[in-house]
Amino acid sequence: MTDQTETMIAPASLAPLFQPITINGCVIPNRIVMAPMTRMFAVDGVLAESAVDYYRRRAAGGVGLILTEGIAISQIAAHTKNVPEIATPEQQAPWRRVTDAVHEAGGRIMAQLWHTGLGRIRDMAADPDQPSIGAMDYYLDPASPLVEIGGNHPQGRAMTEAEILAVIEEYAAAAANAQAAGFDGVQLHGAHGYLIDQFLWHETNRRTDGWGGGIAARTRFAVEIIRAIRARTGPDFPIGFRFSQWKLPTLYDVKSWANPEELEQALLPLVDAGVDFLDASTRRYWAVEFEDSPLTLAGWARKITGLPTMAVGSVGLDGALDPTNAGRTDAPQRNLGQAIAMMERGEIDMLGVGRAVIANPDWANKVRQGRDMELQAFDAAILAQHV
Repeated sequence: MTDQTETMIAPASLAPLFQPITINGCVIPNRIVMAPMTRMFAVDGVLAESAVDYYRRRAAGGVGLILTEGIAISQIAAHTKNVPEIATPEQQAPWRRVTDAVHEAGGRIMAQLWHTGLGRIRDMAADPDQPSIGAMDYYLDPASPLVEIGGNHPQGRAMTEAEILAVIEEYAAAAANAQAAGFDGVQLHGAHGYLIDQFLWHETNRRTDGWGGGIAARTRFAVEIIRAIRARTGPDFPIGFRFSQWKLPTLYDVKSWANPEELEQALLPLVDAGVDFLDASTRRYWAVEFEDSPLTLAGWARKITGLPTMAVGSVGLDGALDPTNAGRTDAPQRNLGQAIAMMERGEIDMLGVGRAVIANPDWANKVRQGRDMELQAFDAAILAQHV
């Protein structure tokens, strides 16, 4: 699982990537997914008009499913003031133009719903004087050794019962607004130390009320959000869930769940609540997750739940996610063989492509046509553009 020396593979062997898949009635033309990536081209929560062509180009470029950048469910949920929202008619209107454009290009698109909790960058927020809210007042216990690695933001406010219920309702309203705007489904951002993940991880959920406790008890917040969305949008609207072990900003080696049994306790309540697909967000899609098994995090999620599952993490890249972290093996740009083998073995169903699709809107078409040598390397400078 760590040999990354493979060179370009023939288009014929890519067939598993280009088979359709159906998720709760939504037919997706192939297994390549544009992974959700924060872009921050919004003003007052209103998405920039340039986003319409940005998303359309990826659908026209052959991506089967687009997962949008994180869409904040409220102003205080937003990572920064430049993150798009979907609460008001003015904020919803550009998203309707996006979904229409993607559908006209033959793609499918789902909205990632996002609340950053204590991960909000307060000094870059629309209202910096307003404290952030989260499962706790501090992300990590100030006495935790993990604080030395990073992660404790300025003190916020631990959510009250009433605030928790209000945020659950905000998620449901955002999902209903996404459905009305033409999205094919929604994905909940439950990864990387943002609000839902703050409730899931024992380090960031030290509550002693009904929203904390053991692994299954800590899923309650996510479960109630899923149930509320399902009640609002109906039985045939796909709901996905993104989860991770690693946390921002630099907590790369932590594990919310130490073994498959703990992961099962976290994932099965989400399935029972009505989740339709999973996105196992990792830094390297091929990385073995637990000892004594070759399975990746996505592979374990698929085995435990039986749900369609997406692997993501450094697909199509030479460069590292974090250049300051030396000593890792990086994925050659043309290596898809391991991902296809995982798909053929039934370990994953979809493959999320992030920065490579930023650099190459037509990444999927070029891979399909065997034109790998034409792909452009990712350069962080391109993130300043909305193209």
